Amino acid sequence: MGSMQPERVFFFDIENCLYAPDLGIAQMMKKRIYAFGREIGLDEASVVKTCGSYYRDYGLSVRGLIKHHQVDPAEFNDKVDGSLPLEDIIKPDLELRAMLESIRTRRWAFTNAGIDHARRVLKCLGVDDLFEGITYCDYTEPDFPCKPERIAYERAMCEAGVDDPQLCYFADDSAKNVEAALCFGWTAVLVSPAIRSLGEDATHPQIRRIHELPEALPQLFS
Repeated sequence: MGSMQPERVFFFDIENCLYAPDLGIAQMMKKRIYAFGREIGLDEASVVKTCGSYYRDYGLSVRGLIKHHQVDPAEFNDKVDGSLPLEDIIKPDLELRAMLESIRTRRWAFTNAGIDHARRVLKCLGVDDLFEGITYCDYTEPDFPCKPERIAYERAMCEAGVDDPQLCYFADDSAKNVEAALCFGWTAVLVSPAIRSLGEDATHPQIRRIHELPEALPQLFS
């Protein structure tokens, strides 16, 4: 009897990847982060610059706010992530669901968002039942890791129960996150509406929207 083949895992980013960035959720999130920054004492003249520098230095603004301003992670989650009207903006995506159902790998969500936000988005899209699990940022964990840090990818593999990077596939709208995955040995796809073609000359697949994934990686689809 032959041995079982190890199962491949496809790690999907959520924000601006499973849904289109033109929904404006990222912009709404920024406004709430800036408002929260002003609420904890950052002045109007510096709040945008400070939150921007935290994003560049720590991968997420909330990491810098927690580190330098001792903010309550639960309060940040409630006033920023939790206040977004996702249910009014994101609608079920039947095309996305069909694509996910047809992929011949395990499916795992891998996001820099908190768990509550991630679950809400997946439920709004009508695909929450298609993912085995979610690797997310736990704001209450001291110095929690996030993409593109290597430890975040290692954690995702551990939580998904996969040991071999060559069995890992990944789609994300961030070029930095995709580059980090490639350096770690994953097969990675950049998803961005700014891409003019499917990126045949690129070093890795590039697509305009996640629904084009079967064109980029046809070997994974039935």
